[in-house]
Order: sequence, then structure tokens, then C-alpha cells
Amino acid sequence: METFSKLTSMLLHALETREPTVDLLDSFIDHWKSVTNYYIETTDDSRPVRQTEIPWRLKQMLDILVYEEKQQGVEETSACFEYLLQHKLLETLCTLGKAQYPPGMVQQVLLFFSKLLSQMQKPILQLVSVYRPVQKLIRLCALPGSNTEKEEAQFLLVVCSRVKQDPHTLRLVLEILDQPAARTASSDQSQASTHTTEPPPLSSQSDSSTHSPVQSESGLLSVLLQLTKSERASVCLKAYESLLLLSSLQSGGSGELLCDHTQLGELLAGRLLELYALLPVESLEPGELQNWPHTSWSSQFSRCSSDSAAADHMTNFFSWFDFLDHLMREAPEQVLAVKLAQCVHQLWLVDVVQPQLQHTCEHLVLVSTSVVCATVRLIQSPVLLDQFVHFLLKTQPLTQLLLQHCDHISDQISMVSLSLVDELLQKPHRDILDILVLSFLQSRSYLSPPAAGQEDRHTETNEDSDDLEEDPFFSDSLLSDGEMLLPPLSSTSSVPGSAADVINSFLCLVPVEVRSAQLLQEGGYESYVHDAHTLVTECQSLSLSWDWPLTLPPSSSSSSSGELQEFFEGQLLKVLFDRLGRVLEQPYELNLQLTAVLSRLSAFNHPLLHEYLLNPYIHLSHCCRSLFSVLVRLMGELVQRIQQVPSLTDRLLNARRHLLGLEHNTGLEHLTLLRGLIVLEEFCKELAAIAFVKLPLDQQ
Repeated sequence: METFSKLTSMLLHALETREPTVDLLDSFIDHWKSVTNYYIETTDDSRPVRQTEIPWRLKQMLDILVYEEKQQGVEETSACFEYLLQHKLLETLCTLGKAQYPPGMVQQVLLFFSKLLSQMQKPILQLVSVYRPVQKLIRLCALPGSNTEKEEAQFLLVVCSRVKQDPHTLRLVLEILDQPAARTASSDQSQASTHTTEPPPLSSQSDSSTHSPVQSESGLLSVLLQLTKSERASVCLKAYESLLLLSSLQSGGSGELLCDHTQLGELLAGRLLELYALLPVESLEPGELQNWPHTSWSSQFSRCSSDSAAADHMTNFFSWFDFLDHLMREAPEQVLAVKLAQCVHQLWLVDVVQPQLQHTCEHLVLVSTSVVCATVRLIQSPVLLDQFVHFLLKTQPLTQLLLQHCDHISDQISMVSLSLVDELLQKPHRDILDILVLSFLQSRSYLSPPAAGQEDRHTETNEDSDDLEEDPFFSDSLLSDGEMLLPPLSSTSSVPGSAADVINSFLCLVPVEVRSAQLLQEGGYESYVHDAHTLVTECQSLSLSWDWPLTLPPSSSSSSSGELQEFFEGQLLKVLFDRLGRVLEQPYELNLQLTAVLSRLSAFNHPLLHEYLLNPYIHLSHCCRSLFSVLVRLMGELVQRIQQVPSLTDRLLNARRHLLGLEHNTGLEHLTLLRGLIVLEEFCKELAAIAFVKLPLDQQ
């Protein structure tokens, strides 16, 4: 214990007799003079900067600045920082970095600037002796052959982070500043002392012509965009994050500043064009494009490079598209998101994609439609979705062309066009259904003129239902015991048009002799109820905010003069019904996509869609058709065509087993017809399941 006391006494005595603390300002000046003296005394031009004491001297200067600020507090300006401003040390460092003398000096300058901006607590970026060197250093970034991308990306990220903290400095780093308003170093010192951080006044659009309204090509935005092309993932990620920081500024006027005084939208959309142009159109697989997985833009930085160059190009394109979508979705100022979406619309969709969709080369049409289909699926930004809806559905010649492509001579083009329609129907945009379907059904002129009274209409309904019951296609005896699952609506099951009647009407469409599900012990329509409930729920969640009517509008099948109005179901329903009528002649995959679109339309809880697509008992006007009437006509054709197929039951069983992967050797004869039969049987069960899910909701 005595030894410990002696040791403590010696340490205290040593502390009491230590030398006085060196003055920080003198030390700071000494370190700076050591840096400048190097250029006076050295004669070796090839010696790398890391082999000199310059990095250590700069680090000591930075440590002194940070320490002094902590000691004096943010509200006071340190003597060392005033010296840095007054003697324009940052300007000198920037000049030395630009000269690359000694070799590697620019790297040290970038590190010094990055640490200074990130470690100093007081707002310093609005000082002219700070932002002017920062502007010059930005111009030194992303130059061809640069070996300092890592340091450049870090420096730019720090600059954008400071702008995020002090949004009024955005004008400064973008070099959008009225020249007379430039302040001197002396004014910087006084401002730093008084800490008046008033933002420079925003000039109105009317006087914007007095200075450059467009960001120069060597500015911050184009430099960041150039770094997004780096082969180093860490550099790319920081460039992406910097762009997000700039676009997420919440200060009033920041969005207008980026829109009116920079080419941010054009630069970002231009990068999308560059990546799209790199896609090898000749070797791309439309199916792979169409079903491209929805992965976040940031996930590309953690993935390994693919062996396929085409896969890498697709990844880069869709990642950038997702980044733009994310940027527009998160931008706090709507004006910036709208501007960027408009640039994507004009520069990519109109100028590049539209000519490809209208091209005579089928493969180009196929690939471009597949890309559009994939991008529609990836969109989450409402603003970007608005532009896509305008492009696809409100550009009349293109809209007609896309819908005609659903019935193209090329089955592949037809299938991808139907997929595009299916993707559009899954988007939360009211105009999609209004333009494609509802605007044509609104008049309900597909209905025949009403009878003389309610009793007559009721009688006609009963007579029609009796006719259906006498028809061998609608006989109750055709229902197997396993298909008699009916909804709990006993009080209304005897009324024509009830849930039970609607379900049975769809189930009885397929003649019993061509049904094959029971041959493999597959379920009836009840096996589709779960999926139908999911589909109806999805469609209902989409339309909740669309303020749809709960009841049908009055029928206007006759004009004011008493003449019958001619009904047109719209180009989409026309194409779908035409295709459905040829389901026995079309490829299996195309039929699946066709029925998927019809099922989704049927699942929407709009009274017009429900009446036109799921009500078998409506009285159609002359030459009008509904989904049910098309199926009825198709069944009539089916009965005739199956007469030419020997051993129908065995062939159907083999075809179904083949589709399930249970049978690998299936004869090609009548294969398309047999698969069409199977699709029809399953489609009718799916419609019955959708009706089962929807009708109780409607009747409640």
C-alpha cells in the first residue's frame, strides 16, 4: 500500500511540472506552414504524397479544428477556423489537389474535405471560403481514368448530407447563385462569428433567365450520375444514396429549384435510356423479361455478377428503374416526382418504346411489350403510374394497337399483351378499368328493352330458366355429387338468379361426357373457393378508394327518340370474347392467360362488371354477347368437335395427367383441343367459385 502511495505521488508531481500547453493557433499555423514549405524545399516531383508528412500534418490540422470547436462550443468561432477562412486554406488545398502534386494529393484533399464537413458541427457550407473550394473539388470528381472514386463518392455523400441538414445550401453546391450576391472572405468571418445562417433569397422563375437555368455538365448531379456507373459496388451505392438525399430535401422551394434550374429529371431518365439501349434485344427471352422478379434497387450491390452479360444488363436496367420509382415515391415535394415521371414518359416511353411497339418486327414488338409489362408490375409510385396509364391507355393510336396485339397473329405477342393488361388491372388506378371496360358498360345498352311490366319480366326470367333446364347442357343430372356445394342461401335458392342458380349455371356449362377432373379425383369448384376469395379480396382492396356505386345505373338501351342504341363492349372485351371463342384452337399457355384476365375482371365488385360477366340471366339485346353467352356458344361448338375424337375419355385423362406432370408420353393428335377442353372445365369452376364468394357479399 505504501508503494502504491509513492507511485501516485510521483505521477501527481509529474503532472504538476509538465510543460505549458502549446497554443492551438500556433500549432495549427505551424502544421500548415510545414505543408506549404514542402513545395518550397522538395526537389523530388515523383515522390508519392503518402511518403511525405503532408497526410499527418493535415490530420493534425483537422484534429485541432474539431477539438477547438468542442472546447469553445458551436456558437463561437475558433481562432484556427477563422485563420482557415481568412487565408483561404481550402482554396489552396483544392489547387494542390488539382495539380496532383505530389502524386496522390487529390486523395488527401478529398479526405480532408470529407472529414472537415462531417466532423464540424457548425453550419459552414454557406460560407464562401468553404463552398467555393467545394464547388471546385466537385468538378475534379468522376474524371476519366480517376483512381480516387472511393474518396470522391465519400466526399460527395458528405456534401449531400450537409445539404440535407442545411437545405438552403443546395443553391450553392449546384452553383445557382447570383453573382452580385457572392460574399467575401471577410464577410464569412463576420458571419461565422455572428452565426447568421440566413439562406440566400430564391429568385423567381421570371428572373431565372439572368443566370443559367440548367445544371452544367460538370456539376454535382452529372458527377453523381457518372459515379453510379462505377464498377465498384460501394462507389455506386454512395452515389445512389447521394441522389436520394438531394431529392428528399423538405425545404420549401428545393423541389422547384431542382426542376427549374437543373437537368435532374433529364439526367436520371437519360440513364434509363442508356441502360435500356444496352439490352441485347436479339438474344433476350421475353418470358424472362416479363416475369422479372421485384427486387430492391439496393440488392444489386450485394449480388454476385452473373455469367450472362444479358442478365447483368437486365439487372442494371430494372434496378435503375426501381431506384427511380423509389425516388419518386419518397420525394417529399410532389413537383420533383412529377417532373421526373414526365421525363421518363417523354424520353423513354414516347421517344423510344412507342416506336418499338409500333414496329413491324415481331420480335422487337415482343421484347418491348415484355419490358413494359415488367416495369408496370414493378411500379409503386402513384406519380409514375399516372404517366404509364397516360401512355398506355390515353394515347389513342397506341391504346388501340396494344389491345389489338391481344389478338395478334403471333401467339407470343398476344400472350404478353394479355399479361400487360393483367398487370394493369392489378394497379391501384381507377382510370384503368374506366377506360378499358366500365365506360362501355355504363349505358347498359347490352340489355334488351324492358318488357311491359315487372310481372312479364319475371315470367320471361322463369321461362328462360325453364329453357335452360330442358337444355341437356344445363341438366341437374350432369352435376356430380361432389359438385353440389352451394352457398348458405336457402331463403333465396329457389329464386332464379340466386347464388345457387348462378353457380349451377356455370358448372352445368361443360357437358358431363367431356369432364375429366373427377377421373383424377380432383375437386369441383370448391377447390377454387380459397383462391377466388383471395382474388376478390385483392380486387376489393384496390377499388375501396374509387367510390364505386353500390347499385346498377338505369338502363339507357333506347335513345330519347326511341331508337335502340348500338352497344359496343369495348376493344378489350371484344378481344377477350373473340379469343375465348377460339379457346379450343389456341395454345394452352395463351388460354391460361386469357382466362386469368377474365377471372380478374369478374372478381371486381362493380355492379356493371358483375352483371355483364357473372349474371347468366340478363336479357341481352340483339347481336350483343356476354361472358356467359360466349361460353354457351363455345359449348355448342365443343359438342360437334368432340365427335371427331376417338377414345375421348382416355385421351382427356392422358392430357390432364400430362399437364400435371404425371405423364410424359402424350400423343400430339387433338392435343390442343383436349387442353382447351380442360381449360374450359377449370375456367367454369373458377367463375362459379368467384360467384360463390361475391354473391353472398352482394346480397347482404
